[in-house]
Amino acid sequence: MVLAMPWLSPKVLQRQFGGQGTLATAAGRSTFASGWRNVREAGPQRLALTVLLLVLAVLLARFSSGIPVLGDAEARLFDSRAYELAERVETDPRVVLVVYDDDTLIGLRKRSPLDRRVLANALRQLDGMGAKAIGIDILFDQPQDEDEELIAALRAMRTPTALAYAEFATNADSINWAQQVYLDEFMARLDGSRAHAASVRLDEGLAVVRKWPEIIPGLPPLLGRAMLVSAGEDAATLPGYTGMARYRLQASEDVTMYPQFKVETIGNPEAMAIPELAEPMRAVVQGSYVLIGGDLTDIDRVLTPLTATTNADIPGLEFHAVTISQMLDQDRPRAIPGWAMSLWVLLAVLAAGLTALTELKGWRVVPVLVVQLAVLLGLPYMLHAQGFDTLGFPSFGPVIGWLLAFLAVTSAVRAASAVQRKFAQGALGKYLPASIAAEIIDKPELLQLGGAKAEIFVMFSDLEGFTKMSHAISPEMVAKLLNRYLDTLSEVVLAHGGILDKFVGDAVVAFWGAPIARPDDGTRAASCGYAVWQAGEAFRAEVAAMDPALPPIGKTRVGLHWGEAVVGNFGGENRIQYTALGDSMNTAARLESANKPLASAVMASREFVQRSGQDWWRPMGTVTLRGRAQPVDIFEPAPDFSKPDRDLLSKAMAMLAHDRAGAIALVAEVAGRYPADKALHNLLSRCRALDKGGSYVLD
Repeated sequence: MVLAMPWLSPKVLQRQFGGQGTLATAAGRSTFASGWRNVREAGPQRLALTVLLLVLAVLLARFSSGIPVLGDAEARLFDSRAYELAERVETDPRVVLVVYDDDTLIGLRKRSPLDRRVLANALRQLDGMGAKAIGIDILFDQPQDEDEELIAALRAMRTPTALAYAEFATNADSINWAQQVYLDEFMARLDGSRAHAASVRLDEGLAVVRKWPEIIPGLPPLLGRAMLVSAGEDAATLPGYTGMARYRLQASEDVTMYPQFKVETIGNPEAMAIPELAEPMRAVVQGSYVLIGGDLTDIDRVLTPLTATTNADIPGLEFHAVTISQMLDQDRPRAIPGWAMSLWVLLAVLAAGLTALTELKGWRVVPVLVVQLAVLLGLPYMLHAQGFDTLGFPSFGPVIGWLLAFLAVTSAVRAASAVQRKFAQGALGKYLPASIAAEIIDKPELLQLGGAKAEIFVMFSDLEGFTKMSHAISPEMVAKLLNRYLDTLSEVVLAHGGILDKFVGDAVVAFWGAPIARPDDGTRAASCGYAVWQAGEAFRAEVAAMDPALPPIGKTRVGLHWGEAVVGNFGGENRIQYTALGDSMNTAARLESANKPLASAVMASREFVQRSGQDWWRPMGTVTLRGRAQPVDIFEPAPDFSKPDRDLLSKAMAMLAHDRAGAIALVAEVAGRYPADKALHNLLSRCRALDKGGSYVLD
């Protein structure tokens, strides 16, 4: 009976456990199919968990903008894109800002509310300078002594004028109910004039203003839109647009403060009536859109996407200038459909899963990860540069989704690999010691189809008289006893780090030194040979105690030899046996057989003994094995034999060549002290019957 290992080759191992990372890597090949097979083999619970994590990865990636922390990261990435891709421009002559600044208020000795008489005088001067429209970003929500003068100035305006309007329901942070009541009354007094209301509501208040405010039914148009409509430029108002605001940088400076708009201060409006002062102002205002409001350090300032880099906020007035400039340029960034964003995150998660399934290792995974990361982070920049509205486009979310999906699939693959590895180690463990089995699983190329020369320690054992006994008992009992015996010896071999080569009936063949050589292979093999004989003796006692009626079982005989052999997988893809071939195997088998005529149990060659690392050997002469021409010096393990007597035997064996009589006398002296030692007395008999070459020839 020969038990081979038909799957013990790299190709068969990879086919059987191909999804396992270490096996796939060692074999130099990794496939989606094997990885997917691993995920499926991880079990229904693990598969369900993996699917759940993949769904979670998709949801996190798709809706990351609305998730705490992730949303902040998305916003920061958008701000980075907005700054890096911001256009650098010169001053835009189409929009002029006329502001109350801190110096103005210091001169007026009045900070809040802003002086309305000064505003009325400024409006009267600007009205004749040819502006297309005027917008006032100041809420008239509280009474002031100069209101009548301001209302008179507004009613007299020939230039279309838009006045800031807000309502409590949609802008509670800026106005209360009583203020809205007064504001409505103020606006009502302008009916019939060219002055009209315009919304100055910003969705994000004092937070980062990244987009145009939402269009709310019932509210007047946004200030910039209202100005363009009143000037007759309805087609340029980007109707219905509420996407990202386009911020630009000044060409000469890396700042956002008025990057493109001409700025004039209110200063002394009466001075505008002086011709030499009015004409330069007229040249700036004529044909432009004029925005009037505050540019104060602590009032109505907002952050923009550029603030994080430039460290500069802007007055709310400038945001309306930005919208006017964007509308005049008809710059409507193209919206990215929801289905496209969903497809994007699905592709990101799919890429992560496929990457995990390939189970790439070492440097091979680096370019894959770099390319995917570049795509994940680079696509939003590319879309932004191509004129798409990337506010809300998943940028950071897909990175998190990718990572979660990669970890989920990798975890499933590894879970399956662990199960497969455990199975493989268990299967290999029936033939190999655990440490070698683990190394072969990691490096299956150690078991290539074909053979390689190796120096190995060989053990060949046989159970004396078992064949004869098997004819006297039932087949069921034969099978039971044989399995018990082979199982016992297999445990001994594996415990000593040996490779179980084959079972031939009741014979056990094992070797050390391949496929992996260890420094202590000789010591392990020597200890194993002696332990196998002891295990055989224990088995004999066990069988005798089990059923005294059973025929007696003989002793286990062991042959040990060291030599060169060809070790490897022999056969074909469908039937392979990992074994060792060569003279060393034959020598070990003949040494095992020699135990019978030598009245011994364990016999080793000199080649084996010299490399065994054990000092318990006693020399047992030189024999010519059956079918062999070259004599072999043989030794027997005798750990309980006294060292002085071992030394005497060694001296006697050395004397045989030149003083046979003296040598025989020494052997007889030692044998006399051990009357029950059959092997020792057998040595004495053989010493008296040596051939001319000094060897005893075994029949």
